[in-house]
Amino acid sequence: MASREPGDSMPEEAPPPAPPAEERGPAARALMRGASSATLATVAEGGQPYASLVTPAVAEDGAVLLWLSTLSEHTRQLARDPRCALLFLGEPEGPNPQTTPRVTVTGLAERIEDPGLKAVWLARHPYAELYADFADFGLWRIMPMGGQMVLGFARAHRLRAADLRPAPGEGAPVATGPEPDPEGVP
Repeated sequence: MASREPGDSMPEEAPPPAPPAEERGPAARALMRGASSATLATVAEGGQPYASLVTPAVAEDGAVLLWLSTLSEHTRQLARDPRCALLFLGEPEGPNPQTTPRVTVTGLAERIEDPGLKAVWLARHPYAELYADFADFGLWRIMPMGGQMVLGFARAHRLRAADLRPAPGEGAPVATGPEPDPEGVP
């Protein structure tokens, strides 16, 4: 093995093989559905990028759903310029954060009124029932137009919009949190 200089970030071992092309879309979609939070990048006035923490849910058709307040800077930015990106993180494979599997998707955000999709979002984030009916909150939908999945060092894969759309029957939303007690006792 070649000697390494101090600070050289190349791994000692070869990275694991990339998943076959037909498995990349399902892997990316599973990572997105499993993430309880994501980083939303929006375009601030003058073109300056702006990043914030959001709590997404993924609809059956692959759209990313966000429940956002008009009091938030990112919501005002989306209302002015719908271009955005979302970064979803999985769990790191070790102490190096660069081993964290991640998916970035790009798209255009739109505010929608859809009680069914609001229910999908609330199923993923049941704690939000406390503020789900506040007047300043609304549902936003982002249909992924493309993106990238990174599974570790030298394991980056471009994703097309078609890769991010679930197969029929695959897109059932994932609800998390404690199972409800049938007796109604917490």
